[in-house]
This record gives sequence, C-alpha cells and structure tokens, in this order.
Amino acid sequence: MPPSKHSVERAWRRRGPLSWLLLPFGLLFFLIAALRRILYRFGIFAQVRLAVPVVVVGNITAGGSGKTPLTLWLVDQLGRRGRHPGVISRGYGGEFEGVCKVSPDGTPCEVGDEPLLIARRARCPVFVGRDRVAAGQALLAAHPECDIVICDDGLQHYRLARDVEIAVVDRRGFMNGWPLPAGPLREPASRLRTVDAVVANGWNGAAGFRMTLTGDRFEPLKVRPDGTPCDFAGKRLHAVAGIGEPQRFFDHLAALGLEFVAHPFPDHHAYVAADLAYDGDAILTTEKDAVKFGALASLPVWVLPVTATVTPDLAQFILERIDGRPPA
Repeated sequence: MPPSKHSVERAWRRRGPLSWLLLPFGLLFFLIAALRRILYRFGIFAQVRLAVPVVVVGNITAGGSGKTPLTLWLVDQLGRRGRHPGVISRGYGGEFEGVCKVSPDGTPCEVGDEPLLIARRARCPVFVGRDRVAAGQALLAAHPECDIVICDDGLQHYRLARDVEIAVVDRRGFMNGWPLPAGPLREPASRLRTVDAVVANGWNGAAGFRMTLTGDRFEPLKVRPDGTPCDFAGKRLHAVAGIGEPQRFFDHLAALGLEFVAHPFPDHHAYVAADLAYDGDAILTTEKDAVKFGALASLPVWVLPVTATVTPDLAQFILERIDGRPPA
C-alpha cells in the first residue's frame, strides 16, 4: 500500500536539511529492520507462540496513532462476543523491571501511561514488559481464563508470534515518508500490504477499516458533576495534550465550539507542576494525560474520554481469522 502521488509530493516538501543529513542513518535503520524481519520469517530467529491467539495492534510510524482507543474498543467488542481478552504492552515510561501486572490503582511512573489507562477503562488483565513474550506468558499464568491476548504496540516485536496483525494510520499518514531518524517510519509503507487489517484514524489512504473517535462530555479529575461544552462558555480555558498528535485533541475541542489556549507537549510527557501553572478557570485534557496529573494542577481539571467506533466490524473479522474461517 504505497503512498499516493499527492502524499509523496507533500512528503518532499517536509524534507528539510536535517532529514537529508540523517537519511544515511535512516537507510541503515531500514536495512537492519528488514534483515531482522527476514530472519524471523525464515525461522533463523525463533518466534514464540502463546497458548491462545494473539492480536497485535501497532503502526509503522513512531509516536501515537490511535492504538490505545482501538485496543479499548477491541477489548469491549470481543468481551461482548463471549471472549475474555487480556492486554500486554511495553509499558513505555514505566520504571518496573521485567514483567509487571498493571493495577488500576497504579501510577504511570510505575507502569506507563497507556497501560494504566487501559487497566482503568477496560477492567481486564493488563501486563507490561519490554519482552512481550514474557508479559504474555505471565498474563496467561495469572489469568488462565483469558482466551485471547491483545498486544498494544507490538507490530515490530517479531519474537511474539501473532495470529492477526492490525496497523493503525492516523491523519498524518507517513509524513515525510523517510525512516527513523530522518523521518517517522519504523518500517516502509509497503509493510501495510502484509498486515491483516489497516485501520484509518482520520487517514484518507486505502484502508479496509475506518475508526472514528467521539466524545463530548468532560469528566472532572476530582469528584464533581460531569460537564458539557456549554458549561465552559465564557471561561478562560487551557487545553493540554501530550499525545502522538496534540493537534488532533485541540481540533476535537474546537469542533465542540470551545475557545482555549493550546498547550502541546511531547508524547508520554512526564508533567511537573510548572507545566500546568496557568491563569484561568479550567484545564481540559485527555485521559492519557490525566493519569499523570495527580495534584499538580492548581486549576480544576476536566478530562475528555473518547470512544472509538470501527467500521466495518473489525472484531468479527478478527474472530473469523482466528477461528479459521475466511472473512466475509
């Protein structure tokens, strides 16, 4: 699934002097990544298969693209169909050693922000570990009732054998189209031809599935009644987002008719009190950011949960794949 002519033209405009300088390192990165994948494909490097089917949700670009909302949607939809999913993740930013079970009462510095959010929202077993095989084995040993494992962000973790591969592409597409560190790509765009499903999160490219994120009710970080956008009319608002593409959150708020000062931060940003020291009436933020706020903010904090919807039915597609029936 190569980029379109127009996306290639846009990519050329995004390639600055630094990208050109780093291109040789990017080509070496692609070469090593391709060689590694070939070694796993031909069994020179051994893959490990878990006792239950594994669904990998990932992307080919660095940074967030909507994998966590999709993982939450899959947990919910598979549970509605009688399955008992568990989730494994790398636990980026966590200070744990080896493998760790994620408790909803944990902290992001212990286990990472995204696994903590999944544990709180999905209420299913969540284990983290840089070795996804070890994390999956620990999850199944502790929770033998789990009959399917979802690996959040593990597309390039080839040691873990998988039954279904899902790649998420957000509206940024492939950006300048070059490999790390000259660009954002972990693998070439042609990798999308080999996955089982491509999910477009605002992307206009060719994809078998489309995901939309909706949400218009804000929840307080501290206990008080929920709020709607009209409750913020005339207020001095600050919007804070440290996700893969903060502008996506800001555009969502603008579509709700809100006026605010935008404060973008890097993905997985570790907040300190100085980051949230604003003059105003309230801070609006994402669920992923809110788990890291604690008591750092002096202003009231309102969190906007979002819910994913995927069309056509990706959960049914997955079940047909792992049950050995061809998708309709």
